[in-house]
Amino acid sequence: MPQSPFSPDRRSLLAAAAAAPLLLSGAARAATPDLSALKDMTTEAVPIGPDERRRRLDRAQALMRANGIGAVLIESGSSLVYFTGIRWGRSERALLAVLPAEGQPCIVSPYFEESRMRETLAVPAEVRVWQEDEDPLKVVAGFLRDRKLAARPVGIEETVRFFVPDMLAHVLPGAKIVTANPVVRGCRMIKTPAELALMQLATDVTIAAYRWVYPRVEKGMTGHDIAALMDSATERLGGSPEFSLVLIGEAAAYPHGTKAVHRVADGEIVLMDCGCTVQGYQSDVSRTFVFGSPSKDQRMVWDQVHQGQQTALAAARIGAQAGSVDVAVRKLYESFGYGPGYKLPGCSHRTGHGIGLDGHEPVYLVRGEKTPLAPGMCFSNEPGIYIPGKFGVRLEDCFHMTEAGPKWFSNPPPSIDQPLD
Repeated sequence: MPQSPFSPDRRSLLAAAAAAPLLLSGAARAATPDLSALKDMTTEAVPIGPDERRRRLDRAQALMRANGIGAVLIESGSSLVYFTGIRWGRSERALLAVLPAEGQPCIVSPYFEESRMRETLAVPAEVRVWQEDEDPLKVVAGFLRDRKLAARPVGIEETVRFFVPDMLAHVLPGAKIVTANPVVRGCRMIKTPAELALMQLATDVTIAAYRWVYPRVEKGMTGHDIAALMDSATERLGGSPEFSLVLIGEAAAYPHGTKAVHRVADGEIVLMDCGCTVQGYQSDVSRTFVFGSPSKDQRMVWDQVHQGQQTALAAARIGAQAGSVDVAVRKLYESFGYGPGYKLPGCSHRTGHGIGLDGHEPVYLVRGEKTPLAPGMCFSNEPGIYIPGKFGVRLEDCFHMTEAGPKWFSNPPPSIDQPLD
């Protein structure tokens, strides 16, 4: 589900939920669920290996040369994992990777963290350290000078915090600071077969968890109750839960819900938006069903969203602009009387987002995005419809682009009466 400018993202919602006591109700409160029938599906998952990481660096260096960039500076986060394997939380102590246009990368690490950093470093690299009373960007500048790259543009990965390039400009006067998007996006947007296999496995885990949870939803349960079941099933199946957002009744009319507590009741919409990771690669699947018998309006909106998903998939053609997928869905929904554009009632968020190591990553299926679709790109497909004060429906399945067109990671459900494929 895309992040909304009007709502906290799902990570924030999960953090808030984790900070509060989990109050289970109904059957969820009565006993710990029996997970014995669920087996780990990830035992044969193949992690990203050294050959794949070497090819990533080779491609990044080719893109640097093609774009006139001498080096790329990356801070801890998913791009650091992608290129080096290092998993590291961000703090005031910068841990940085410098990818040069030629030769091995350099890891700039706090001195006292070097041994811990090396536990996840997965590529050959020079390591330079800085002490607590030293400036890590001076170490970066020294590396660039030693590699004779100081006079060439330095690309900054798009999530790097402002103080990093700002300090670099002070210690390397005259440095030309540019965006690293042509390099980093140019690599990460195109998934390899190894990455696609991990994303497929993560999706398979999420679908299996849905199939286990769905018949166990009971009257009186809260969204927290259902999310707890989903997380337990996901872990048992071998995935690492990333988010489990469950919206009931009117809460489903708002893409990320509200603070109000809603309980499952006869005739109420239940919207679940859940995902996990396998070897760091993410799934993202949403399902909407009705507890009991759906009303005429619920059935109509569900069918419209199902048609919206198919319209988006049909518009996802190799070479088409990413934004054209969103435009096709808006046109369909406006023919139903929604909108116009992103106005409510209708779909107030983009049709989809890129996905991979991050749940949301470039590029996006949103109006105005001109990036052409290419084989290996991966997206969510989730053109929900939201009717404030009443209910909302979101169906979300991810797909990846192939030479022959888009291919689902998970198949959309056939009907509101059969809400799982």
